[in-house]
Amino acid sequence: MAASIREKQTAALKRMLNFNAPPLKNTTAEPVWKVLIYDRFGQDIISPLLSVKELRDMGITLHLLLHSDRDPIPDVPAIYFVMPTEENTDRICQDLRNQLYESYYLNFISAISRSKLEDIASAALAANAVNQVTKVFDQYLNFITLEDDMFILCNQNKEHISYHAINKPDIMDTDMEAIMDTIVDSLFCFFVTLGAVPIIRCPRGNAAEMVAVKLDKKLRENLRDARNSLFTGDTMGTGQFSFHRPLFVLADRNLDLATPLHHTWTYQALIHDVLDFHLNRVSVEESQGSEASPAGARPKKKNKKSYDLTGADKFWQKHKGSPFPEVAEAVQEELDTYRAQEDEVKRLKSIMGLEGEDDGAISMLSDNTAKLTSAVSSLPELLEKKRLIDLHTNVATAVLDHIKSRKLDVYFEYEEKLMSKSTLDKSLLDIISDPDAGTAEDKMRLFLIYYITSQQPPSEADLEQYKKAMVDAGCDLSSLNYIKQWKAFTKMAATPANYGSSGVKPMGLFSRVMNTGSQFVMEGVKNLVLKQHNLPVTRILDNLMEMKSNPETDDYRYFDPKMLRGSESSIPRNKNPFQEAIVFVVGGGNYIEYQNLVDYTKARQGKRVLYGCSELFNAAQFMKQLSQLGQK
Repeated sequence: MAASIREKQTAALKRMLNFNAPPLKNTTAEPVWKVLIYDRFGQDIISPLLSVKELRDMGITLHLLLHSDRDPIPDVPAIYFVMPTEENTDRICQDLRNQLYESYYLNFISAISRSKLEDIASAALAANAVNQVTKVFDQYLNFITLEDDMFILCNQNKEHISYHAINKPDIMDTDMEAIMDTIVDSLFCFFVTLGAVPIIRCPRGNAAEMVAVKLDKKLRENLRDARNSLFTGDTMGTGQFSFHRPLFVLADRNLDLATPLHHTWTYQALIHDVLDFHLNRVSVEESQGSEASPAGARPKKKNKKSYDLTGADKFWQKHKGSPFPEVAEAVQEELDTYRAQEDEVKRLKSIMGLEGEDDGAISMLSDNTAKLTSAVSSLPELLEKKRLIDLHTNVATAVLDHIKSRKLDVYFEYEEKLMSKSTLDKSLLDIISDPDAGTAEDKMRLFLIYYITSQQPPSEADLEQYKKAMVDAGCDLSSLNYIKQWKAFTKMAATPANYGSSGVKPMGLFSRVMNTGSQFVMEGVKNLVLKQHNLPVTRILDNLMEMKSNPETDDYRYFDPKMLRGSESSIPRNKNPFQEAIVFVVGGGNYIEYQNLVDYTKARQGKRVLYGCSELFNAAQFMKQLSQLGQK
């Protein structure tokens, strides 16, 4: 199978850190020591992919932000990894004048313009540093890979290309052009790194179409320039992406506003929803000991702990898409097996009267110690296991606190029923009026989903009653104003998205997790098991990937940048189903959609699907954007 986008971007970064030469395999030579200078964009691209240890192994002794105060290190080469902005190039020119480093390897995250290059050249001339500027590279790495099959465009300045920015009623054409150009530049970088020219499909008449037109033009221009094309020659490696060209589906966030507001039930999406989680790092407040602080004393400051949830963490890889109750059970099982292993080591040591001895003395004993030696040699592995168990115990406990205090299982179940149009066992007004069920924001999310998914909007009298209950619960109704306008507009344009007949099955209470020794007391939390159903984005992908005829997607435009004349048509030239596809949501995406696509792909042998979005938001961040749009 072709390499994942995470592997490709990591390989490109390692090549760059090795002065743009392929890193040599299994050499015993010491790496060349060097410093890495990046801006915030570069930092965000590198941090989910390379750990500090990996950077050190590649000879990076220091990594510093471009706009920080840096001391000269005259006998060391410096690798720069920055965006080609005006202020960055000015700072590079200043570094050259100050003779900070021995040599300069300038790597731009996306292509630098001719005029800025000339600025750097004249600064180098003036500073008499021309020989020290060793190489200048366009890296085309302007996107952030979070998973093997998931990427986002940016983390810095994401408000410039957010849902709010694209959907502002008073947006100027020039601003819209600038937003589209930013998105297209990143997508172009993505396809250069992937080493593939896609076939593009998109709906008509929205931001996704504008992106498709511009991307098609940019790819076409690059392919036409045979000498400088980024998609030919040995740089791409032969057949990295097999003979099948990937399908690139551009979707618009307006296609489905309910999913980003939905209370979720899978581990990764829950962490993103209720905790502080971005760029694969989660921050959790540590719970303090139970002893109360003396009267009148300041309350103790809660410590924040950060954890990286990476591909190397086997538990995370296995369970990030699992329903939360399964995760709680799995953490408990891991904990039990770990304790058993730990007890075994202690038992062996005590049998041999070696509690206090160091491991060196132990290994010199006769062969009846073979068992113990193997137990001791597995200690580093055991310690790493313990670290991961502690990490997931802390994270899962923090998530569980939110589920219990906000009754998130009730919300999840109710919303699933709303979205699948199944019968409701409890009136919406009861939940909104229940002071114990969730925060004001939870209630607002629930009501918006009800409003978005209902075929007939509630009557004015009913709506007033709902509004009163929500105001009493402390809700801010400005997001509802926007959804009302949006719904009126989409009613003219198309029918509301259909969420499939899913629903969830409650499994009764947790039988196994309720055992007394468990860390996770799940009393009162429903054990809901997900039933598979395709969300709108997944359904659209399925239609286009399998070449199904469906009124939803029959009108989608079709672009093939490799065709010499860009003929306008929505008639696909190839009739075969695609093996590989990329779905990209303009206006922001979330882990619920990503997980839905992962599950869809798992059920189809040999298919690969990547998910990308202009920004990754959780429900709270999306609500904020809707509220800004709805403020009168």
